[in-house]
Amino acid sequence: MVKEGGGEEAILPLFETKEARFRGAYKVFASTVFVGICLIWVYRLTHIPSAGQHGRWAWIGMFMAELWFGLYWIITQSSRFSVIYNYPFKERLSYRYQDKLPGVDIFVCTADPKMEPPTMVINTILSVMSYNYPPEKLSVYLSDDGGSELTFYALLEASSFSRHWIPFCKKFNVKPMSPSAYFAQQIDLQDITYAQEWLAIKIMIDGGDKNAVDICGGQLPTLVYMAREKRPQWPHNFKAGAMNALIRVSSEISNAPFILNLDCDMYANDVDTIQEALCFFMDEKRGHDISFVQFPQNFDNITKNDIYACSLTVINNVEHAGLDGYDHATLFCGSACFHRRESLCGKVYSKDYRGEWNIEAKKNTYKTVNELEEASKILASCSYEKDTQWGEKMGLIYGCSSEDIVTGLAIQCRGWKSFYYNPNRKAFLGVAPITLDGVLVQQKRNACSIVEALSCGDTLKAWWNWQRMWVFRRTTASFFGFIDTVVRQLGLSKTTFVLTAKVVTEDASMRYEQEIMEFGSSTIMFTVLATLAMLNLFSFIGGIKKIVLELEFKALDQLILQVILNLLLFLINIPVYQALFIRSDKGRIPFSVLFKSIVLASLACLMPIY
Repeated sequence: MVKEGGGEEAILPLFETKEARFRGAYKVFASTVFVGICLIWVYRLTHIPSAGQHGRWAWIGMFMAELWFGLYWIITQSSRFSVIYNYPFKERLSYRYQDKLPGVDIFVCTADPKMEPPTMVINTILSVMSYNYPPEKLSVYLSDDGGSELTFYALLEASSFSRHWIPFCKKFNVKPMSPSAYFAQQIDLQDITYAQEWLAIKIMIDGGDKNAVDICGGQLPTLVYMAREKRPQWPHNFKAGAMNALIRVSSEISNAPFILNLDCDMYANDVDTIQEALCFFMDEKRGHDISFVQFPQNFDNITKNDIYACSLTVINNVEHAGLDGYDHATLFCGSACFHRRESLCGKVYSKDYRGEWNIEAKKNTYKTVNELEEASKILASCSYEKDTQWGEKMGLIYGCSSEDIVTGLAIQCRGWKSFYYNPNRKAFLGVAPITLDGVLVQQKRNACSIVEALSCGDTLKAWWNWQRMWVFRRTTASFFGFIDTVVRQLGLSKTTFVLTAKVVTEDASMRYEQEIMEFGSSTIMFTVLATLAMLNLFSFIGGIKKIVLELEFKALDQLILQVILNLLLFLINIPVYQALFIRSDKGRIPFSVLFKSIVLASLACLMPIY
């Protein structure tokens, strides 16, 4: 608190927003690129070959491609013109509210114990149970759509282990708080007392039970397992359905005003993340209209040069921060996001709305554990949502594989704002796909860029890998995602949710560490990649043959740009050529895909160009 004139007390803000440096310089640079794009369009339009002239349709095709990519570049600049960064003051929050901090519910979703191993899920659960936050105001919910006994009993054992793990984390300030991630680090265990603290290891935890304490006598957070009812005739709506069931169940048990949702492979990496997020919601002047605070999604298994371009450094450091600059309109990305429960449940924002901050966690002390379980079963039943607004105006939106993005936009349309916060220490760390197929499946649901990548901590080779993956994604995952969307809109297919495998073989993991691309299957996306790579190879060889063997050096000035473009695409496709012709390991491209790609590319080369 600070004193101002008149004796009135002015409250210091709980966070501040700063503009990124060099925004003006970037706008000047972008303007010059825009002029260049417009000149290219003008040239293409004013030099179209006349009707019947050779190459007319090829020219029109080139113009359409340049028009599309030019428009794409212009649209993406919107996220770079207004880059801002938010900085919370968690010390002020702790001092101002002390024991009046609100309750927080944490949702973790899993669906398949084979693709999302219970050990990985439990590491995430234990990490969020170890937050530096009053445990009596913290509730952790696990939704297991697979209904796996293995996951259930793993959670049962984790609830017992948490009695040892949580005080261990607090005593030694453990970071990260995931046991597997922590012990994977190089740790000095020479101190016998230190080493024995975690040695030694039954039931789910009721945070309202005074006997639910750790080995040091500290209160434990509430821990709830949920496997919602599923029946063939009732749509379960995948992760969005699981999240909505968790919202209802948690409202019966703890009803915390704020919710954190995480993917089961994304563990907590900083003990003070909750306080940092609450600085935005609980700011007296600017916090009342904030619906959600999105943290970046980072990964702990990225190779040095990020072979599959999964680190998202430029997106996390520039693009999301740029969207936040448009009156705070960042996107909800499905995980690592704190929500205001009311806005997530469909409440429309009004200017006179003020949140209740001095409320304590609403633990239901009027019902026994058995009574709460029975009431929650009704809320998690498959028929509960019938003839309700759930999935339409309440909770996460159904009917789209990108339910997170759509839900965030729907919330913003109801008048709420959203903030993006990228702390210095990564708040959450997950597992990135380590096979090309996994990356493309996940995505299914250029000198300025070097500067951006290097300034965000990438290597030059990582930037090049990003360019490669940009091409691969646009020609496969984005293309098939577009087709899926059209088919669903025509009513010819239903929405599906494809899980990304979190488990791979040991040799595939070894190839990933060596930054060797993993193919190994005969999917249609790999057939498209291989066909385009072969078509580019044939074109490159044909162009060189025409210049060198046919001595058409006079045409060199006309072909030089095409040859350079072909060369760049050849370099981008080197991993594909290696997997087609050189490699003999299990990660190579199968012979069936090689045969189909050669046939299809050859047919394309034989087609006449009018």
